[in-house]
Amino acid sequence: MNGGERIAEAFASARADGRRAALMPYLMGGFPDLEASREVGLAYADAGADLVELGVPFSDPLADGPVIHAAAVSALRGGARFDGVLGAARAIARRVPVVLMCYSNLIYVRGIDRFADALVAAGLSGVIVPDLPVDEAAEILEACDQRGLALVPLVAPTTPADRLARIGAQARGFLYTVSLTGTTGERAAVDGELPQVIARAAAVTDVPVAVGFGIGTPDQAAAAAAAGADGVIVGTRLVRAAAEAQDPAGAVRDLVRDFAAALR
Repeated sequence: MNGGERIAEAFASARADGRRAALMPYLMGGFPDLEASREVGLAYADAGADLVELGVPFSDPLADGPVIHAAAVSALRGGARFDGVLGAARAIARRVPVVLMCYSNLIYVRGIDRFADALVAAGLSGVIVPDLPVDEAAEILEACDQRGLALVPLVAPTTPADRLARIGAQARGFLYTVSLTGTTGERAAVDGELPQVIARAAAVTDVPVAVGFGIGTPDQAAAAAAAGADGVIVGTRLVRAAAEAQDPAGAVRDLVRDFAAALR
């Protein structure tokens, strides 16, 4: 089973189990350190995660809010780099599908084929590249398709209709749907327009629609599922919990259980 097939199976299994949506917690690779991030990822799997989104620390993460940005800076200062992050992810990827989140500079500097080969070797299932325009994705998409990796695109509430259709047509794995304008981070409530945002995304693609950005409580996760999301991505709340705890894996395990319960 290749990476894209593992992602499809994870979403299908969540539905077959009677859950309202698949749960995808975000993990900053190398934070608080490489070994701790591996333990946090395994705790996610233990607690009911269906998939894991794995971030590669980057010095200027344009899509990320202050909590995840600070975690990236800390991980970089601790020496976390691409190869180390993939090494820490291997054990997690044996448990659940892992989708890497990185910026395009990393891919081009390393070389597209070499980058994709490294993901396959580590057992990862796909990659999200927030700064990759649909007009420039063909070469990376081809490399991923050849290896059974899912290149997961992002869409926002403000994405124009013609561009949305093009993105949806080339989506692999799932369509990452940003629930609001702005960067990642916790919000007081889910946007009231979310059902329309999800419906708009679902209309242009055959893959599941996963919602991220601004999902910080179990109630908000449940609201996103009720709005029609096939998957719910939780990031800042979990990264903050790991940053504040003496036992990061233990702290996030309890939180992920709460999020998983809210989606049942």
